[in-house]
Amino acid sequence: MGTSSRSDGEEQRIEDEEQYGVLLYYKYTSVPDLDELVSFYESSCNSLGLLGRVRLSPKGVNVTVGGKLTALEEHISAAKSNCLFEGTDFKLAPCHHPLNDKVAQECGFTSLSIRIVEELVTFSPCPPLKPPEISNAGKHLSAAEFHSVLQSATEQPDGDGKSENKELVLLDARNLYETRIGKFESENVETLDPEIRQYSDLPTWIDQNAEKLKGKNVLMYCTGGIRCEMASAYIRSKGSGFENTFQLYGGIQRYLEQFPSGGFFKGKNFVFDHRISVGSSKEDIIGNCLLCNNTFDDYSPRCRCRLCRMLVLVCNHCRVNGDIYVCELCRKHGKGEVPLSLDPSNQPSESNGDNTRRKLRILCLHGFRQNASGFKGRTGSLAKKLKNIAELVFIDAPHELQFIYQTATPPSGACNKKFAWLVSPDFDKPSETGWTVAQCQFDPLQYQTQTEGFDKSLTYLKTVFAEKGPFDGILGFSQGAAMAAAVCGIQEQLVGEIDFRFCVLCSGFTPWPLLEKKEKGSIKCPSLHIFGSQPGKDRQIVTQASSGLAGLFEDGCATIIEHDFGHIIPTKSPYIDEIKAFLYQFI
Repeated sequence: MGTSSRSDGEEQRIEDEEQYGVLLYYKYTSVPDLDELVSFYESSCNSLGLLGRVRLSPKGVNVTVGGKLTALEEHISAAKSNCLFEGTDFKLAPCHHPLNDKVAQECGFTSLSIRIVEELVTFSPCPPLKPPEISNAGKHLSAAEFHSVLQSATEQPDGDGKSENKELVLLDARNLYETRIGKFESENVETLDPEIRQYSDLPTWIDQNAEKLKGKNVLMYCTGGIRCEMASAYIRSKGSGFENTFQLYGGIQRYLEQFPSGGFFKGKNFVFDHRISVGSSKEDIIGNCLLCNNTFDDYSPRCRCRLCRMLVLVCNHCRVNGDIYVCELCRKHGKGEVPLSLDPSNQPSESNGDNTRRKLRILCLHGFRQNASGFKGRTGSLAKKLKNIAELVFIDAPHELQFIYQTATPPSGACNKKFAWLVSPDFDKPSETGWTVAQCQFDPLQYQTQTEGFDKSLTYLKTVFAEKGPFDGILGFSQGAAMAAAVCGIQEQLVGEIDFRFCVLCSGFTPWPLLEKKEKGSIKCPSLHIFGSQPGKDRQIVTQASSGLAGLFEDGCATIIEHDFGHIIPTKSPYIDEIKAFLYQFI
């Protein structure tokens, strides 16, 4: 029998090095030099092969990265050598390697993203002029202390002998899709679930439900603790009656480590990495399928509400098409009726080929000084090649433009009207005389000055969606793409009025100042960006403008096609094949 060339200790060392893990930590603190901190993360994460998300602001850091356990431990040691991270709770968990699939991409674990942001977590869609001070956050309770408070409430009914402790409430600071699969439950303590789509909706809920919190001992909790910091400070900022606000230090993650059997936490803890959720040793399921209501808590299929794009639970038996579901919040607000054309019971068999499937309906927005008829003609080849996939619907923009000419005399004969989605501040409506002489030569950068007229165009689009909808997506060209992008930027505010599932932006640019405050990667609408490649293939819209617009969309949501054909939508292979591949996701 041969002998091993490695000792047992050597084998164990190699095995440990190959183990994978996820590291989460945050720290609210004054950052004296952001550039220096960016350099630290770029150097440390790249050298150690760490992938994930790093968010930095003048007020602190928020980090979720994955990699080999030994590499993560090395990163922790490097961070601890900086006094900036003194007292930081580094949460390191061994887990399986992420797969290069949709889940890993959505969670940002296929690349390293380091960004400077205004807020470590977006607390409000419109940041308050004076945000709450983190120094006023609720008192931290360790997992053991948090458990002890709930244990005491369970064992000691209130003074009236009733089973409910009226002086204590649990407040879940997470989103509805997280609370569906796991939450704290205590027989004697009321649990408040705000049922919000996103964290930025929480301040409004707190304002509207302040009476449920005033005069109470409020126990807050979230996944890892960071969301409770700002939210508890916001509650305490309301003054008298709101002082007794506490938060679970380290969040549900630290609680489950302390109480592996689950304790007062039932179900699974939703996490924002490729693990999706982490449960206790009990593995109890409290989630339910959206359609049949049977127990189910697996988000790995990534089914989403077709209106608001929030994750929904649909079991293996009921799952037909992840894009036809409507979440309970949309239904609650009267947006729950699924159009007949989207009802799975009305879907023909796919075995008969593309012609039997329901076509996507795509609203098409033309460019500046164009019209629906002209744009339809220019995209005739595209419409023909997508005829088995999509129906393209064309409309004129609401701002009618003057006829202008640069020759010595105005042209004779009639001319089709031209329109725009956005206009310059000195916009003049068409005169009754028709033609107007141009004041200057054509300026290829004129689109940068067209910053007005959005409100009128948005109101017009709401009418179009009401009268000609529903639409699955929006396709915009040039200024039409800028308009579509602006709508994507406020999509969550338009639920029920302008509902769509994706956008296609061709030769687009960022519509200033409409998206001026949008952070890179902050728009979550699935998007396809088509524009001319370097150098200067598109003489109307520079490549940097189109790529900059694409950068505003979340990495996992944006698909980019660069081509060599200028200011057009290419319909030759391989470009048309890539366009079809994108659209097939939504059929």
